[in-house]
Amino acid sequence: MSDTTSQQAPQKRSLLQTLEIDTRLLGMIGAFILVCVIFNILTDARFLTPRNIFNLTIQTVSVAIMATGMVFIIVTRHIDLACGALLATCSALMAMTQTLYLPQWVGLPLGHWAMPWIAIVVGLCAGTLIGAFQGYLVGYLTIPAFIVTLGGLLVWRNVGWYLTDGATIGPLNQTFMKFGGINGTLGATWSWIVGFIAVAAALWALYSARRNKLAHDFPVKPLWAEGVMAALVAGGILGFIAILNSYTIPTARLKRIFASQGQEMPEGFTASYGLPVSVLLLIAIAVGMTVIAKKTRLGRYIFATGGNPDAAELSGINTRLLTVKVFALMGALCAVSAVVASARLTNHSNDIGTLDELRVIAAAVIGGTALSGGIGTIHGAILGALIMQSLQSGMAMVGVDAPLQNIVVGTVLVTAVLIDIIYRKHMGSK
Repeated sequence: MSDTTSQQAPQKRSLLQTLEIDTRLLGMIGAFILVCVIFNILTDARFLTPRNIFNLTIQTVSVAIMATGMVFIIVTRHIDLACGALLATCSALMAMTQTLYLPQWVGLPLGHWAMPWIAIVVGLCAGTLIGAFQGYLVGYLTIPAFIVTLGGLLVWRNVGWYLTDGATIGPLNQTFMKFGGINGTLGATWSWIVGFIAVAAALWALYSARRNKLAHDFPVKPLWAEGVMAALVAGGILGFIAILNSYTIPTARLKRIFASQGQEMPEGFTASYGLPVSVLLLIAIAVGMTVIAKKTRLGRYIFATGGNPDAAELSGINTRLLTVKVFALMGALCAVSAVVASARLTNHSNDIGTLDELRVIAAAVIGGTALSGGIGTIHGAILGALIMQSLQSGMAMVGVDAPLQNIVVGTVLVTAVLIDIIYRKHMGSK
């Protein structure tokens, strides 16, 4: 017998494999588009108007910010049921700082330039310390996170109530309210500037990733595939900016703005809202959390601990301190969400953040974060929050009763987890 050398023909790769697009992420985007199309039909094309898309984005921000922190919590095999209540406490503390503590105790007027920044620092410190305390109870005293944060849900919700005696606190500082959305936007020109900067940053990230792969002799995508990805990213960013810029400020409000400045509005003058400050804040947090997850030692430790806690501890990772850090980060993000939520409402109300803990967990899980730990993405959690808010907003526009809305959201959550389990089994069997 003579040995014969046979060479296997290279396998043909599909378009998605060539572009290296995550099929699960693509499925989520497809689900989001399907939800939007269905509600747009049911609402006679009112769902996909620039006005509703603008409102949808600012309504999503608060939950999405906390969802980025919940990813780290769930990845490390914990849970946080207190984030909505902690948001309420931070909101109450910041509102009282603006309306009582600084004006009456220090003599600082509500309109002082330092007022909002002091209030935000107070809220951030409180959220971080409370989060770290809960992390200490979980990490060092080994109390299950479910019990710690379930107790925190009851404690911090009512601490917020006692801080304000159950009253609605307002008005808040004008600069502070710019973080809420409708009262704080960049306008058309600055929105385009930010959009082009974002496109440049995204293209640079794609170029850097390709260059790093080539430097380490890793396989790379064909140049045409890189071009397609660059075009999709740039088109998505600039398309989003174009939609927001097409939502113009009502004429009556423009007249009030000009009148407050002692001027008369020119005939035919129009202006766009543009990119909300709150959405810009979410983008910055998303980028920062992604960098932490993928580029830092803390991120590697978080995912290593979630993948195998015993192995992580044996390899020298201080998993107890890591738990404190993760919960402290979650507390800080709750405080940031409190800024956005109270600024959007223009006041602090006693029921702010109610049931947000369930929405945040649902957003993270729908976004692909595995409850078994070790797996999760920041962009997936944000997309999950957007899908959740789209469902709720769409059903409200159609006229679905609140109880049925909750039934639908609960069903979607369970279905998303089931699909995720089936998907991971399918990928694991390959």
